[in-house]
Amino acid sequence: MLHTRTTPAQRRRALRERLATGRLLTMPGAINPLSARLIQDLGFEAAYLSGAVLAADLGLPDIGLTTSTEVAARAQQTTRVTDLPVLIDADTGFGEPMNAARTVQLMEDAGLAGLHLEDQVNPKRCGHLDGKTLTPREEMTRRLRAAVDARRDPDFLLMARTDARGVEGLRAAIDRAKAYVDAGADAIFPEALADEAEFEAFRKAVDVPLLANMTEFGKTPLLDARTLSNLGYDIALYPVTLLRLAMGAVEDGLRTIAAEGTQEPLLERMQPRSRLYELLGYERYSAFDAAVFDFTLPPGT
Repeated sequence: MLHTRTTPAQRRRALRERLATGRLLTMPGAINPLSARLIQDLGFEAAYLSGAVLAADLGLPDIGLTTSTEVAARAQQTTRVTDLPVLIDADTGFGEPMNAARTVQLMEDAGLAGLHLEDQVNPKRCGHLDGKTLTPREEMTRRLRAAVDARRDPDFLLMARTDARGVEGLRAAIDRAKAYVDAGADAIFPEALADEAEFEAFRKAVDVPLLANMTEFGKTPLLDARTLSNLGYDIALYPVTLLRLAMGAVEDGLRTIAAEGTQEPLLERMQPRSRLYELLGYERYSAFDAAVFDFTLPPGT
């Protein structure tokens, strides 16, 4: 109630220990703090905050228009309500290596368990679009070294994302990943791999935890958890799934209201009031003030 029961340090340690097990970690992307609480309630062990989702929530494309402080503010709102370790998309670090260093400390202060930095230049693009431009490898390694130097909690996970597969090819992406590990990256996010063979090649070449991005409508096939586990991947990421589900439902609902003049046909598809209140921990607030939860829910809510 009001806050989590764990500290950021405990959650960072939990993520490190979970990755050390070698078992695949399924990581859905939260679209807001309430959805992060639902992710926890349904038994997932970690959550993610996507830069594309945050940008879309602000009505912006994912081209690097959000700022480090906007992202950190959403992160803090999310970590306040979940005991899960949360990994965040920190884009390119929001500027030069010095900006990346500041970003690490902002995200530490926001209670996150880790972040990933990518090797694109601004204006950046979604990792599954063509026309991306990469920063030189030497510049990205400087970005990562600055992030490592700025990190105050050694358990805070620093992940490097490479978008090189779609620009320079698989071999170059693997070479970049190795350089990023040498620069201090704890884990690697190889973006937009084309098939199982490429996932396997990456796993054989890189000896740190690897993230598989299972985003929809992109260049990567949607591999199931068993396949990813057999390939030796450590994290299966579903970054935008919940946003797409939610916005699809919102659009359908608006069309129904416009066409029929009532939301009644939609009731069975809605989360009932009782479930919402359960997620919010409404009843527990009465421990502080009995006047907060002194009502009975109407039938069927």
